[in-house]
Amino acid sequence: MYYITCFILFIMILISVGFFTLLERKIMGFMHIRKGPNKVGVLGLLQPFSDGMKLFMSEQYYPKNSNFFIYYICPVLSLIQSLFIWLLFPYYVNVIDFNYGFLFFLCISSLGVYSLIICGWSSNSIYSMLGCMRSVSQAISYEVSLSMILLSFFLLCDGYNLINFSFLQSMNWFIFFSLPIFFCWFSCSLAETNRSPFDFSEGESELVSGFNVEYGSGGFALLFISEYSSIIFMSLISCLIFLGGNFLSFFFFLSIISICFLFVWVRCSLPRYRYDKLMYLAWKCYLPISLNYILFFIFLKLLFLYHFFL
Repeated sequence: MYYITCFILFIMILISVGFFTLLERKIMGFMHIRKGPNKVGVLGLLQPFSDGMKLFMSEQYYPKNSNFFIYYICPVLSLIQSLFIWLLFPYYVNVIDFNYGFLFFLCISSLGVYSLIICGWSSNSIYSMLGCMRSVSQAISYEVSLSMILLSFFLLCDGYNLINFSFLQSMNWFIFFSLPIFFCWFSCSLAETNRSPFDFSEGESELVSGFNVEYGSGGFALLFISEYSSIIFMSLISCLIFLGGNFLSFFFFLSIISICFLFVWVRCSLPRYRYDKLMYLAWKCYLPISLNYILFFIFLKLLFLYHFFL
């Protein structure tokens, strides 16, 4: 039953990635005052399947001076990493009970940068190498703030299990007393998933397409799926930590869609950051805020314990 549950989950993730791309193109079309894809099927609902067929049936090519085996295996590793993190999806039955889900999340999410490094390096292209170097420094910078923000909440929860959030937020959501840290978390999520305005690893204006410049057809499709799968998972983690975390309710999944909409909204609204400002934001703004919030939550915990034992 466990294998069947995981298989169904992965199939649903792949379908949701397809329809998330349709949602993104529709929203971007609305914000550009034009129609999104509307030709394939009713209201363009079959467009994701059409795009997938086109990508996977296109001619497969590779650069002559690339490291052939690593070049081909890298998109597959990227997809495995982005799907593997979905094992944290909170079930009550037929799944592993992750008492150390927080540590598992940090370990697997930090592996995502390796696929970008290997993609950029194995292509043997100047542009892809520049893109992978940027993504390494960006991921290292923002993972520090991301882990500090998470650590402050797990200090409050007194455990590493993600299901604890749904119990502790039954009366009061965490976003109500930690709104500034939510915006920091959301910015770090954008940087972690290489989304605009922090998409320096694939800066089209200066790096053609960044780390994936030499990938086409199936390889590009796998990289594309892994990126959007990570975006949906970061939306799920955001709802779990800040927006109640009651994953048995329908409202929880509506919240995930609203966070995904925020990802697209930011892409439509904001231009790409300058690279030195990106680093300044990580080390001079988000890191001090997250460290101060750790102290704030420790104070809250001590206050609660004092009143409890009094």
